[in-house]
Amino acid sequence: MTSLLTRWLLALMVATATLVGLPSPALAASYTPPSNPILFVHGWNSSASTWNTMISRFRADGWPSSHLRAFSYNTSQSNATTAQTVSQEVDKLLAATGATRVDIVTHSMGGLSSRYYLKNLAGSGKVDRWVSLGGPNHGTSSANTCVSTACLEMRVGSTFLATLNSGDETPGAFVYGTWRSRCDGVINPVDSTILSGASNTQTACVFHTSLQNDATIYGQVRDFVNP
Repeated sequence: MTSLLTRWLLALMVATATLVGLPSPALAASYTPPSNPILFVHGWNSSASTWNTMISRFRADGWPSSHLRAFSYNTSQSNATTAQTVSQEVDKLLAATGATRVDIVTHSMGGLSSRYYLKNLAGSGKVDRWVSLGGPNHGTSSANTCVSTACLEMRVGSTFLATLNSGDETPGAFVYGTWRSRCDGVINPVDSTILSGASNTQTACVFHTSLQNDATIYGQVRDFVNP
C-alpha cells in the first residue's frame, strides 16, 4: 500500500511539473551537476534577464548557481567587439568554478558574437559545446529595419557574415548545435540558423522570443550540453 501511494504521488508530481513547464522529478533525479559550467549570451535589444527561466530549469535539474552565468552587453556595437566580452566572461566563469571548459548557450544575435569568439579568440580547450537558438547565422531581413552596427552585421550578405561563414562554418574542436522554428517570425529566412557541420534541430511552432522559455527546447538543450 505504501509503495503504491509513493508511486501515485510521484506520478502526480510529474504531471504537475509537466503542466507548468518545469522539469519533472523523474528527470531531475537522473542529472547531476555537470563538469562544464554554462555561459548564456542574449540577443539584440535584450539583456541577461531573458535567461531567467532557462537558468531556473538548469538549477532544478542539478546545476549549481555558480555554474550558470548570464551577462548583459551593448547590443548596438559590433559583434566583434562583443566577442571580446564573451572571451572575458568565459575566463571569469572558468576562474570562478575551477572548470577547464565551458558550454555556451546563445539566443538570436548572441550566436554571432560567440561564433566570432570561437573562430578567432577562443583559447584551445576552453569551450566544449555551443548552442544557437534562433541565430541569424546567415542573416535576417528583420535587420533591414534598424541601422546600428550590429544590425548592419545581421543583414543578409553583410561583410561580417561573409567573413564569419567563410571556409568552415563550425571550426575548431567544438560541438555545435542549432535550433530553429518555422514560426520564429524574426529570423527570415528561418533556415538562416542552420550551420554546416552542426547538429541542426527544427522545433515545433515556437515564436522567436519564446525559444529560451519553451520546456521541450530546454530539455533538448540540456541533453545536448550534458550528453
